[in-house]
Amino acid sequence: MRQAPAPRIRKADFAAENARLRDEVRALQTQRDRAVGAQRATAELLDAVSAENARLIAETREALEKQIATAEILHIISNSRGDLQLILDAIAARATALSVAAIGVVYRFDGSLIHLSTLAGLTPAELDALRSVFPLPPSRASATARAILTREIVHIPDPAADSEYAHATLSLFGTVLSVPMLHRGAPLGAITVSRRHVVPFSAPQIALVRTFADQAVIAIENARLLGELQARTRELEESLEYQTATSDVLNVISRSTADVQPVLDTVVETAARLCGADGATIAIREGEVYRRVSSTYSAAEPEHWAILRQRTIVPGRDSIPARVVLEGKVVHVEDIRVDPDYALPETAASGRRTMLGVPLLREGAVLGTINLARRRVEPFTERQIELVRTFADQAVIAIENARLLGELQARTEELTRSVAELQALEEVLRAVNSSLDLDTVLATIISRAVQLSQADEGTIYEFDETEEVFVPKSAFGMSAERVAALRQRRVRLGETHLGRAAVERAPVHVDDVQQDLTLSGPDSAGLLEGIHAVLAVPLLREDKVVGGLVIRRRTAGGFAPTIPTLLQTFAGQAVLAIENARLFQELGARGEEARRARTAAEAALADLRRAQDRLIQSEKMASLGQLTAGIAHEIKNPLNFVNNFAGLSVELLDELKETADPGIATLDEDTRAEVDETIHMLTGNLEKIAEHGRRADGIVKSMLEHSRGVSGERREVDLNALVDETLNLAYHGARAQDASFNITLERDLDPAAAPIELAPQEMTRVFLNLFGNGFYAANKRARGEGEAAYRPTLQVSTREMGEAVEVRVRDNGTGIPPDIQDKLFQPFFTTKPTGEGTGLGLSISWDIVTQQHGGTIAVDSREGEFTEFTIRLPRQVTGDKV
Repeated sequence: MRQAPAPRIRKADFAAENARLRDEVRALQTQRDRAVGAQRATAELLDAVSAENARLIAETREALEKQIATAEILHIISNSRGDLQLILDAIAARATALSVAAIGVVYRFDGSLIHLSTLAGLTPAELDALRSVFPLPPSRASATARAILTREIVHIPDPAADSEYAHATLSLFGTVLSVPMLHRGAPLGAITVSRRHVVPFSAPQIALVRTFADQAVIAIENARLLGELQARTRELEESLEYQTATSDVLNVISRSTADVQPVLDTVVETAARLCGADGATIAIREGEVYRRVSSTYSAAEPEHWAILRQRTIVPGRDSIPARVVLEGKVVHVEDIRVDPDYALPETAASGRRTMLGVPLLREGAVLGTINLARRRVEPFTERQIELVRTFADQAVIAIENARLLGELQARTEELTRSVAELQALEEVLRAVNSSLDLDTVLATIISRAVQLSQADEGTIYEFDETEEVFVPKSAFGMSAERVAALRQRRVRLGETHLGRAAVERAPVHVDDVQQDLTLSGPDSAGLLEGIHAVLAVPLLREDKVVGGLVIRRRTAGGFAPTIPTLLQTFAGQAVLAIENARLFQELGARGEEARRARTAAEAALADLRRAQDRLIQSEKMASLGQLTAGIAHEIKNPLNFVNNFAGLSVELLDELKETADPGIATLDEDTRAEVDETIHMLTGNLEKIAEHGRRADGIVKSMLEHSRGVSGERREVDLNALVDETLNLAYHGARAQDASFNITLERDLDPAAAPIELAPQEMTRVFLNLFGNGFYAANKRARGEGEAAYRPTLQVSTREMGEAVEVRVRDNGTGIPPDIQDKLFQPFFTTKPTGEGTGLGLSISWDIVTQQHGGTIAVDSREGEFTEFTIRLPRQVTGDKV
């Protein structure tokens, strides 16, 4: 097959094709250039992204490390339990590592000097270089001193190039960065990191060290606050312990009012325990010397305690207690081994070193000392010394309470004994006045004499002037055989104790007749066999011996000093009884002559008895008044001490409570309630002491008033005016004491009542007492029953009776039970509750009306309805006026 011939290309087409191809080639080259540029830009972008990623990764890693380090520091702070050094060590290590430094140091600033605190990464040479410079004050001579001085971050890239760097040894280091630790603008120290070459720190590194500085400030402040909190907690715990101990001692004082030993034992044990002492003692004054009476050594060191108890203490400088007694102030010796004046080798040999002595002072006088000792040289703190002072004050209170209570009990016993003696005397007087049977009267006298003198037996003798011998007339506590033996023993003047008493005209008292060499024969072998104490009192009438009274005791020991005087009183009554019997016998022996003069004799005897009654009553009241006044004055001083100490203790307790309130508030609720209850109980106890002290003071005042007796000038008085004036005085006095008091007063004063002679001052006392009792009874009923229709009323009336004048006082109050109406006029008997009456008012009124004015006073009452007192005053008083 023939091929077709190729088409022929024209030259123009060829040129056009070449031009087109060239354009395409150029277009391809442009596209290629663009692609190469895009590829180059893409590579550059990938390089930039990779670099940014690397930077972000580095920053993230750096931030993570910073956060981890910060978290670790915070974890250490939260778990360090106040161990500041542990925290600062961790901060120095982390700051050095994370800031890529070689050396890290934490410095502390005390306000004047900068000190090394924590070190990291130092070689021995670098450590020596730092120690050769520090401590130093703030300045510009180093990076740390400059940071604390300026309170700003100091970054020194090259210390050698810093003209202000003054310490050549510090130029050993390269770049230095110091960040101050600031708390409220005040520097607490600084964190300084260094490199051994000149390589400046970056901004993140500086910020990181600053963060560590802030954390160090937090740690320091936490440690400071924790220390203050722990110190405050310890202080509160110590205060609470001191307060509890003080309360314990006060409780012991309140329970042991009469026995001071438990208080002293509690004080020494508590003082030693709270003050951290190894031993404690208390010495008390006994006359002119002091003796140790309580100690913590008694159980632990009995031999040492035995030595201390045997030694007396006198003022001097050879021991701590002796110095306290000499100086009357606190003595504190840090080490007795170096004290040149201390002269008790056994105490030093026992290991005692530090010693403290505190005086027990009352009104400047040293009653004793509290002494504490330690086996180590450790001085007692001021707080501990003050606590011992408090214990010393409490011991003084306990000693004074015991002394005052002892005196009060002694006075009370004396008063009781005196009352018993007066009652016995009254019984004897009744026997003398009511009977002429001499045997009955003498039996009464000798029985009461033996009982009151606490003897075993007694005998009353009558002196036979014809034979000049003593004849037994009455005996008590003796067998018939012994009485018969006494009758056979005809005692003459000068013989035996009775005869000697008669010759000497004075009592003869022998403590133990078995040791009396003047006795012999039957007196010592038979009649006085088994007898020890003997007291013989002569019966005298105008210095003439009429008999004798002898009491005997089978136990050794003399009679009380008041017994001879008491027996002399009984002897006087016996003389009176014998004389009365003698007179009566003489009158009976006269026969017809006596009968003719009988009327006159009986009148004389009646006058004699009345005079005797008045004389005896006067003597009794005078004796009772003197005794009562003396006892009341003696009791008043102890009562003042009791009341004053009770009030002072309340004030001290209030101050204690105010002082302890902040500490108590931090306690748990149960403990706080227990403390409040204890304080409330103590306050209540002291208030009860004060209340009963005031009551006792009222009784003492009434006793002093009672002791004034019934004296006063007598004159003619308008009785109606006196009664009316006294009634107004009583009413306004009651209103002044109680503004709510109100009562209706009804007067029925007889206008026919003529003036009467009496002692107006004394009768005013009587009327005031009766009106006051009426006001009390009516007011008590008004308050107790709450009757709406009840109206308190007091009626006062007078009546002219011719030979006498009658006064009636009637109230519509609570009334008086029948079984106690007979006791109303007895001394110290009262129907009022405790604290509202002394029981002396009606007794005084009875004496004034009956003894001074020769009148009568009677009471009529119906319980729940009324009480009426009736006074009848005669216009003429028979016999002498008292």
